[in-house]
Amino acid sequence: MTGESLQGVSPEQAGVILQRGGEELLLYKVPNWLTIRLDELTEQSALLEQLKAQWQPLAIRSVARGQLVAIKVRRQQLESCLQTARQLTQVKFASHVYELAASPKTHLYLLEQLTVQFATGFPLRAIDELAKELGLIREKGLAGTERIYVFRVSKAAAENPIKLANRLMRYGEVLVAEPNIVVSTAPLYRPRDQLYSQQWHLQHQGGRGLAVNSHISAEKAWDITRGSRSVVIAVTDDAFDLNHPDLQGIGKLVAPSDLKHQDGLPIPSQDYENHGTAVAGLAVGEETGNGIVGVAPGCSFMPIQTTGYLDDESIEQLFEWAVGQGASVISCSWSPAAVYFPLSLRQRNAINQAATQGRNGKGCVVLFSAGNANRPLNGKVNEKGWPRRALQGVTQWLGGFAMHPDVITVSASTSLNRKAVYSNWGRHVSVAAPSNNGAPSMALPNVGQVETGPLVKAGFDGLGMTTADRTGGTGYNKSNYTSSFGGTSSACPVVAGVVGLMLSANPDLTAGDVKQILQNTADKIEDKNPDPQLGLTYGDYDDSGHSRWFGYGKVNAYKAVKASKDRHLATRRLSKTIEQTSAVTVAIPSDRTAMQRAGITINQYGVVQDIQVYVDIRHGFLGDLSISVIAPQGKTVLLQGRTLGRQTQLRKTFTFENTPALSLLMNHGIHGRWQLKIMDHTETHQGQLSQWLLKLGV
Repeated sequence: MTGESLQGVSPEQAGVILQRGGEELLLYKVPNWLTIRLDELTEQSALLEQLKAQWQPLAIRSVARGQLVAIKVRRQQLESCLQTARQLTQVKFASHVYELAASPKTHLYLLEQLTVQFATGFPLRAIDELAKELGLIREKGLAGTERIYVFRVSKAAAENPIKLANRLMRYGEVLVAEPNIVVSTAPLYRPRDQLYSQQWHLQHQGGRGLAVNSHISAEKAWDITRGSRSVVIAVTDDAFDLNHPDLQGIGKLVAPSDLKHQDGLPIPSQDYENHGTAVAGLAVGEETGNGIVGVAPGCSFMPIQTTGYLDDESIEQLFEWAVGQGASVISCSWSPAAVYFPLSLRQRNAINQAATQGRNGKGCVVLFSAGNANRPLNGKVNEKGWPRRALQGVTQWLGGFAMHPDVITVSASTSLNRKAVYSNWGRHVSVAAPSNNGAPSMALPNVGQVETGPLVKAGFDGLGMTTADRTGGTGYNKSNYTSSFGGTSSACPVVAGVVGLMLSANPDLTAGDVKQILQNTADKIEDKNPDPQLGLTYGDYDDSGHSRWFGYGKVNAYKAVKASKDRHLATRRLSKTIEQTSAVTVAIPSDRTAMQRAGITINQYGVVQDIQVYVDIRHGFLGDLSISVIAPQGKTVLLQGRTLGRQTQLRKTFTFENTPALSLLMNHGIHGRWQLKIMDHTETHQGQLSQWLLKLGV
């Protein structure tokens, strides 16, 4: 990443802290672009021809709906060109172009406007006096608000809007000061498949039965990748209609296997073998322009028909085939037809070998659905009310596959961002994913059919999942598609597809990396409603960020794929890890000009391949603080802006996954003094830094 660093100076001096939405975002100047805004009366073409002849620019384009002209020059020309532009009477405004540290290559363009919110008691006369002092002209008030005004930056202003906003934030009477910036709209990839608009779990804009952000943000993920044929997703299920157009494509099918009939044709032979086709459609449905599309349409598809039994040999055959034929992801939308099912040693080993030795030692990513009984993966329930008294009394539940430590276990959320009534739960759930809603069910072998547990006295609000169905009138629907699929069976392949995209963006991720990234980037949806069957309220998160209903949250495809792409650590093998702690307590005084630094000296040599920064801070109002780490060469990365509000304790490890700006330190030398910089932006609260830890992979 090119650009200038803060070099340890204060935000108002550097002009690279953007006030935005209550946060302070780190910026970098783009080294070879500038923008100018011309006077409306200027003959633009004549002036531009004059500048072109003088500067010999590399490129010129119109931006910000034609309000600005962006000009690319050579690096050594940039400052002189800006100086020239600012002296021209025909130029109203000239500025650097910036990039967000957290979103490299995203250009931000400045307009000569600021929006400022003042404290209620600050008189308008004083506001105008302050504006005049800074070279600002009050243009209008913000409709429907009090004490919020839009200002224009005049030529009399000595600083640009970014610096002016930071300067204004030093006044106690100023609550918010934001420059008006322009960011180009990012085109989101949207498939043309006819039923795509019904696939709400991928992306939606709201509507009946849809809560905001109950989808997985697939379109932004597809802007990064729609999947690579080199990433093979194995779907293990009852059978697959391989004649379905959405399960076909050049290079789509890889190593099909029928473990039930011991051949290479895992196609349905019974009327009830519909499940696998629907599951596969959700994960890898091909983009054809017709029908549906899967989460990872560009990935390859390995269909494996299971034996229908969970004996040791069946499990070994399944995982050995997937690993041996090059599967990257193994999706299992099934569970044992038993209340209590611990895994055998061979079964545990089969999964462990796949998850650690597959993919040339990086490990296959193994996913299991949590199950549909609305019961704990490991726990007791006082059962009553089952038909034919199939279960009664205190019953221990245990799902061995979903509890395996190498497995990503997926529970189900609904289109309303609530827990699906049927979804199993517990501390072993990794993440949740969208599915339908409905009554809990459990296939009990001693009964021989699906049993519904105690009566649920509630409606099952939530939309079904639209996916592929068997062709020719057989299946869940008479068409080739169904819109009523569901269960954790459909949540699991959604996450499998996300994993396929992650590995397409970064094939060097280990299975452990994938699980960690999925959990770290998941959306923390909450459900305060009691479970209508058992009356439980497990829809919130504990101190570790885990919910018994949703795991670490609902999977977010875009965040997971972006974090995978940005994770440079996984693409390099570390030779060693260096860890050092500073346990010296540092006071943080209540002084808006105070800046505290705590240092760690690294005597070893090498370049950064991974970095983790742990901080332990107590403060009366953490929203007053901004926290940065400064590398020995002066490169500064903002770890935490002023977004913590009334919280009083911060104990957090900042990593590539949760702080993408740290990637700016990749390949920088580690030798020398590292500093943690803490800025207190108000004068009301005190605090202290108890400890900080620096862990470097080289």
